[in-house]
Amino acid sequence: WAWAPWALCRRQVLCVCAFLGLPLARAEPIRYSVAEEAESGSLVGELAEDAGLTPAQLSARRARLVSEDGRQHLRFERASGRLVVAGRLDREELCAQSDTCMLPFELLLSNPLQFFRVEVTLEDINDHSPPGSRFPLEVARDLDIGSNTVQEYSISPENEYFTVSYGTGITGKKYLELVLEKPLDREEQAEMGFSVIAVDGVKIVILDVNDNAPKFTQEVYIGKVLENMPEGSVVLTVLATDPDAGVNGDITYQLSQAVGQSDSAFVIDPITGEIKLTKPLDFEAAQMHELSVRARDGGGLSAICKVLVEVVDVNDNAPELVVSSFSSPLPENTVPGTVVALFTVRDRDSGANGKISCALQDQLFFSLRPAYKNYYELVTVSALDREETPQYILSVTAADAGSPPLTTTQTFTVDISDVNDNAPVFNQTSYTMYVRENNVPTVFVGAVSAADADVGLNAKVTYSLAAEQGPERPWCSCISVNSENGHVFVLRPLDYEHLRQTEVTVSASDAGSPPLRANVTVRLVVLDENDNAPLVLYPAQESSPASSELVPVSAEAGYLISKVVAVDADSGQNSWLSYHLLRATDPGLFSVGLQSGEVRLRRPVTERDSVKQKLLVLVRDNGKPPLSATAALSALLLKDFSDVRLPHSSPASEDQAASLTTYLIIALVFVSLLFLISTAVLVARKVCRRKELKAGHVLYAADTLQSGPADAAAAGTLPRAYCYEISLTTGSGNSEFRFLKPILPSLPPQHCKYNSTNGVWFTITVQSFLKNVHFLWLYLMKTL
Repeated sequence: WAWAPWALCRRQVLCVCAFLGLPLARAEPIRYSVAEEAESGSLVGELAEDAGLTPAQLSARRARLVSEDGRQHLRFERASGRLVVAGRLDREELCAQSDTCMLPFELLLSNPLQFFRVEVTLEDINDHSPPGSRFPLEVARDLDIGSNTVQEYSISPENEYFTVSYGTGITGKKYLELVLEKPLDREEQAEMGFSVIAVDGVKIVILDVNDNAPKFTQEVYIGKVLENMPEGSVVLTVLATDPDAGVNGDITYQLSQAVGQSDSAFVIDPITGEIKLTKPLDFEAAQMHELSVRARDGGGLSAICKVLVEVVDVNDNAPELVVSSFSSPLPENTVPGTVVALFTVRDRDSGANGKISCALQDQLFFSLRPAYKNYYELVTVSALDREETPQYILSVTAADAGSPPLTTTQTFTVDISDVNDNAPVFNQTSYTMYVRENNVPTVFVGAVSAADADVGLNAKVTYSLAAEQGPERPWCSCISVNSENGHVFVLRPLDYEHLRQTEVTVSASDAGSPPLRANVTVRLVVLDENDNAPLVLYPAQESSPASSELVPVSAEAGYLISKVVAVDADSGQNSWLSYHLLRATDPGLFSVGLQSGEVRLRRPVTERDSVKQKLLVLVRDNGKPPLSATAALSALLLKDFSDVRLPHSSPASEDQAASLTTYLIIALVFVSLLFLISTAVLVARKVCRRKELKAGHVLYAADTLQSGPADAAAAGTLPRAYCYEISLTTGSGNSEFRFLKPILPSLPPQHCKYNSTNGVWFTITVQSFLKNVHFLWLYLMKTL
């Protein structure tokens, strides 16, 4: 009997296939073998060289070993790329009674993610002798026969490890065996010496003594048991017989320690020989148990048999899922196909009970794909959007094919990190803000607001005025916007008569990189205040005395004497004008149209009425408070237009009359030329602006003037200005003007669109001029 020293570890690389260009290596594993009990630091293999990696790559890509059971039996030297033994390797402790003992693990690298499957087979060395082992020895030769030949054998000195067994076999041949009773430990005792003594016999009369050892009915008993059998279940029953009588024939059974186990899962009934379970068995720990049962009679003789217990696998192990790598959070702009997690699945059961399938529950954005054997990758399959889903909870279920199947669920919580992919969005497509004219500086008029669907700096919004407004939208220096809250201010007082409204572009920008922005139009409307008093256009209110209106004494009630024309630079109801007779020489003789400003006779003229009448007309707007202006008029009540002299004036001398006649003739010629030129200008204006004038509003005498303010009141403002036609004293029954009709043909109403004060003034001036020409003709005809 000799113990062979365990050999040094030897490397056997069976297959190396690594594709460094791929995210994960999908090739046959790198395989090595090493003998058990190898010393720590013993070389297993040149792993870096076999994987096609350099030491620089190992350090840069943080190479490390990942084992399935989490225990590091081997160590990877990153500097040299060698795989060495990390600690004591005991095959019986790691793999029990399995035929093959393999230590699988992965060499995992980062940037990019890559792994290599490595399998190390642990080779068995003969470092355990099982109890009950028998070693044949040569029997002693004795030429005598019968009782004189060899009768028994013994060991001297006796020890607790070995005994001798001898007897005659079925064929009649004698045998001698050395039986191991207790496991040996070389480290405790390297060698052992003893003698085997053969004793022959003498002729004696043998009484009934214990000369027969017990004998089992079978040399080897084989039984099967399910791994989930409960404690106390009977595995099988052994039976031994002894031909001796009495105490020498009473047999008791003893169970030797189970091979490879310090705590046996079996117990035997010493009387019946029933072998029972003391605890449930585990198929994954050991598929076969070998027991040694000793049968001993009352005289001390014994026999040994072997019992083999085969464990039948049941589906009692759920699949295991081990995560090797997991990335979270993921940027929302991650491209489809990105590996999120790498994990492996295994099941300690065998056959269909150990066949595993994996599934990802109810997911449209992620999927599973097999990587290599029992490795799986969790990858993205479509674009991610943090604003829609900021977090994904993925459940991966691993199920075996047992009956019933067992499952294990692993949850991956994937957070999505923000990317600046959303520009700010205003809560309105445009903004309209209002400010009253003559406002105080830096007045708040409103606010713009924009929201950004991103988070953090990507969602921090600041406001500013757009740098370039464009040619159709000039820059307005009167508006400012707060960069933090979007409040809009008007920096200086505004005048409605100079600026009705303006537009600016406000930009909202986030703090992302690069920043995203959005623009919105802000329209500022200036509201009118009643800060302009009415302006009287006719009659002219110069410092010189006003001209007098000529009124025949034969005029009836309602006779149009004159018309007060005034305008107001304000708008809306602030520009609605009303006319009131403030003071007159004879208040009961005249009336003023409230809306039209027409001065008419209220009653017929009588002889008691003063020839010279003075009137003061008040023009007032509709503002709050109202503003007003006054217009002074003079009227002469004449029986005959030939008497144009003012009352109480002295008659002129003949020389003065002659010179006055000369001047009148010159004035008549000049006025006639001026009349022809004015007529030509009026006709040209009418032809050139026909299309524009068609859309305008024309006021004809009193009716048109009455309807204008009503329309403006309905609209809330007076959007258009008006041009007034001033007629001569229409409605008069006096026929003294008829002789002028061939000379002064009736002029058509002058259609015009009022654009400014000058236009109204021009029209009124022409009308007044024609009226003055009329009276001048009358005077000349009477004088000459």
